[in-house]
Amino acid sequence: MRGECGQGIGGRGRIRGFLAVLAAVLLLPILLAAPARAQDRHEGYYYPEVTSNEMYHSRINTLPDSDRTRRIGFVTGVTAGQTERPYAPITAMFAKGTDAEKLILVGLQNGPLDTLYRARAVLAMLTATARTTAVFRDLDPQSQYTFLDLLKLLGFTQITVSDGKTWAHRIDIH
Repeated sequence: MRGECGQGIGGRGRIRGFLAVLAAVLLLPILLAAPARAQDRHEGYYYPEVTSNEMYHSRINTLPDSDRTRRIGFVTGVTAGQTERPYAPITAMFAKGTDAEKLILVGLQNGPLDTLYRARAVLAMLTATARTTAVFRDLDPQSQYTFLDLLKLLGFTQITVSDGKTWAHRIDIH
């Protein structure tokens, strides 16, 4: 019995086998890379792919009693403060991770976080706001610490900032 291309039935089996091997060879690098991408399950859900990153070396240590509850309380307090204003918030902030150790800050409007530079400006504004809190005034009377230091104080290990549309930037806090 002959197939359509003049090959015997055994020829089709060889072609299918060849295609299966080819598919495996082409897909293997993707499959091997998948676990590394799966580590950040928030990417592609809360923000687009992380396009840049950096490491911040904090000048302060984590408070001994900083835990998941404290970090979630911080985010809840910031969010409550935003919703009490007479205008819509420009960002959404939330904690993720098993111990709520990852902070995510996503732009809700076009403009305020359209570039990494604007995102850093928002972080600078958060620094100014943090310096008005009693805990920061007590720990840092000379106003040397930043918002990222506050995050370290609370036990956050990273913050991901995004415009919510085209880019995301991750800062690992050490």
